[in-house]
Amino acid sequence: MTEDTFPRIEVGEWASAGLDWLTDHLDPVFDAMSDGMGWVIQLLTDVLLAPPALVTIAVFALLAWAVRSWQLALGTVLSFALVVSMRQWENAMLTLALVLVATLVAVLVAVPLGIASARSSRVSAVVRPLLDLMQTMPAFVYLIPAIIFFSVGVVPGLFATVIFALPPGVRFTELGIRQVDAETVEAGHAFGATPRQILRGIQMPLATPTIMAGVNQVIMLALSMAVIAGFVGADGLGKEVVSSIASLNIPQGVEAGLGVVVLAIFLDRLTAALGDPGQYPGSLRAVLRRRLARTP
Repeated sequence: MTEDTFPRIEVGEWASAGLDWLTDHLDPVFDAMSDGMGWVIQLLTDVLLAPPALVTIAVFALLAWAVRSWQLALGTVLSFALVVSMRQWENAMLTLALVLVATLVAVLVAVPLGIASARSSRVSAVVRPLLDLMQTMPAFVYLIPAIIFFSVGVVPGLFATVIFALPPGVRFTELGIRQVDAETVEAGHAFGATPRQILRGIQMPLATPTIMAGVNQVIMLALSMAVIAGFVGADGLGKEVVSSIASLNIPQGVEAGLGVVVLAIFLDRLTAALGDPGQYPGSLRAVLRRRLARTP
């Protein structure tokens, strides 16, 4: 039996025709999206790069101490000082801006979609295959429609990053809400709470650790995709990695890679602490809370 036994199905041609239709009919929309997303990323980049690097590092360290521990704060200072010493600070902030904006967009889409999936089996049945497709599709494939819609630069990188990083946010949100104890929800109904009140007052607070675990995964995937976005001209550490591959520049590749590792560890530890604050009694906010509790 050979391939000729089966009829040729032009799936790729259909996808190409669909992209052409979107480009022809929604070009003003894509231009507006490109301008808006580009402006947000540039604004955040300017905010991150406006103060001296030492000031920004001090803010990062204080944030790490506030939510987790002084050990993480010290590690933050040392690791970001290494980034500065490798002359990768500006590239790291460019990548951080891209990751933060992509994460924000992905979470704004993922959480409502996860809530809808948790509350409706029909929605979940439709969404799950789409999430499977989004997670298993090779990351480089997302760069094709991104370039078609937005040309080259940081915006197509953001577009591809959001699509690639979105699925864990939806899955973890749905999982967290479905795992809320049914008796607790029934008690809310018994006291006359509306579905919106139950969602806001019972399900969302109890599901927060799971949802934050999903946000953590969104950030990690966004960071990995932000590096791949360097292939379409997105400035930052990803572009440095691409440049090092093209020129076989080992020092440049190692330094850019270490910059990505520093960002990944910092963001991972930070979001983990935000998802389960009670687990870190050494955090600054926990210490202050205990001292305030002792005050007569």
